[in-house]
This record gives sequence, structure tokens and C-alpha cells, in this order.
Amino acid sequence: MITQVHILTTYMCNMSCEHCFVCSSPYSEGTFTPSQITTLLDQTDALGTVQKIYFEGGEPFLFYPVMLNGIRQARDRGYAVGIVTNGYFATSIENARCFLEPFPNLGLSDLSISEDVFHYEIREENAARRAFRAAKEMGLPAKILALEPGASGPEMRGSPREEKKGVVTGGSIMFRGRAAAKLSQYADARDWQEFRTCPYEDLREPSRVHVDAFGNVQICQGICMGNVWKHPLEELVRNYSPENHPICGPLLKGGPAQLARDLEYTPPATVADACHLCYLARKSCREKFPGILEPTQVYCDE
Repeated sequence: MITQVHILTTYMCNMSCEHCFVCSSPYSEGTFTPSQITTLLDQTDALGTVQKIYFEGGEPFLFYPVMLNGIRQARDRGYAVGIVTNGYFATSIENARCFLEPFPNLGLSDLSISEDVFHYEIREENAARRAFRAAKEMGLPAKILALEPGASGPEMRGSPREEKKGVVTGGSIMFRGRAAAKLSQYADARDWQEFRTCPYEDLREPSRVHVDAFGNVQICQGICMGNVWKHPLEELVRNYSPENHPICGPLLKGGPAQLARDLEYTPPATVADACHLCYLARKSCREKFPGILEPTQVYCDE
């Protein structure tokens, strides 16, 4: 039962982080309009099971009026609302308060702020930390998103590259998207045949989907059940058959290793993790599954 819809407000971001699994950058395309958000929310209303709407990206604060309009629409319909941001706007505490000023009155239920070395190599003071402090002072339900417990703490020393390697070998990065190309070399190599389950997503009965401005309804980033601009969300969810899905079926049967076999993909001898193997197998044959292995953005083929 789908209880959460994560609106990928935009794929554009002020950063191009090495670990980003949707390959966001300042040059990425695909941004919602207010009317598209209205249409999507109409569809979530019709589905009847959605309880929470997230606004994320990319970086949703880059299109602040669109995001704010969407949040107001969602709250007016009775949804709980969350935001995921890197807090770039907090060039000062004063500026952070200016950006966050509307949210205490909107009943925001979650403000997640990404703060780790991949976002900010300056560890002592940065925009994310300022945004977090300002949000807490304003009574907002803010929390820090980091790649692993303690990853952003003062106990981690060394150069940014050394710190990145330490975080990666800690096993908290999902090696898909840009991370597959940029960071997999730092991970502990493992035999690809070990990965016989999907460790992160409930593909049989998903409780959340991510929807982008192109209309792609993603069960996991880059794996779609369809397109809401072509078929209503209620229809897509009703018709979703995980065992018969060309990607989810093999993953349920035997994980990324089975997917690689079914797609006739020959993996490298070792991979970083289950996501890495799944991503490489999918990327190798995107042209065979139009409408399913979408969008191009997530596969870093901008």
C-alpha cells in the first residue's frame, strides 16, 4: 500500500555530489510546475492510501516558490509534508530564518538536511549546520541526514578524500547513479554472486514511490511502474504485478545476481554492493525496457 509519495521537485542541484544516485547537477533538467503538482496530488487523492508527501530533488529550494506552493497544496489536502534539502541557502543564520520563515505555520512534519563530507568538505561550519540550527531555534522538526552515524562528527580526521574513503568502506553509500562511477573503487570488493536479495526496497508491496516531473513513478530510483502523465497513479498501482515486472520479478526471485543472469549481463568479478550490481545490469540494457528503466537522468546519461 502506497503511503508516501516523494515528489522529485527538480533534478537540478547547486551541487554535483559524487555519491548522488539521481546524478543531480546545476545542469540537470526536469522541474515540476505548480499545475503538475496539482495534477499529481489529485491522483494521490484518488489513490486514497497516501498519508505523506515529500518534496526533494535535486535541491527543491532552488525553485522555492514552486516548492512552497506545492507544500501549501499538500497541507490543504490534509497530507503530512516533509522536505529533503542540503541547506545551501543558509549563508547566514539570518538568511536561513528568512527561507524557513513560512514553515512553522504550515505544520511541516519533517525537515531533513544533508550534512556530510560529500556535501560539505568544510566540516567545522557550513550551510547545512546553520540551516539545522536555525530550524531547531524556530521549532521545526529538523534532522541531519549523514551517510553513517558519526560521519559528520569531529572524530573523523584527514583530508576530504581520506574521509570519503573511510565513509565508503563503512558501507553506508548505495552505489548507484554517480556513486557507481565515482566511488565504487573505494568499496570493499565482493563476489557479485553473493547478492541474492534486494536489501533496501520492498518490491513486492512498496509503501513509497518517487515521482519526477517527467511523470516517472519510480519504485526504486531508475525502476518504474509507469508514467502518471500517461496513466493515473491509481491505475499504475492497481496493475503493478511485481512478479511479472521485467526488473522487479528477477530481483524478487534471486536479487541482483538473478537480475544480471536474466538480463544476460556479465558483471565484473567483484562489485561494491547489491545496488552496484543491480545498477550496472540495468544500465547495460536500458534500450530494451523503455518506460521501465527511466529516466535517463538517473542513469547519468544527461
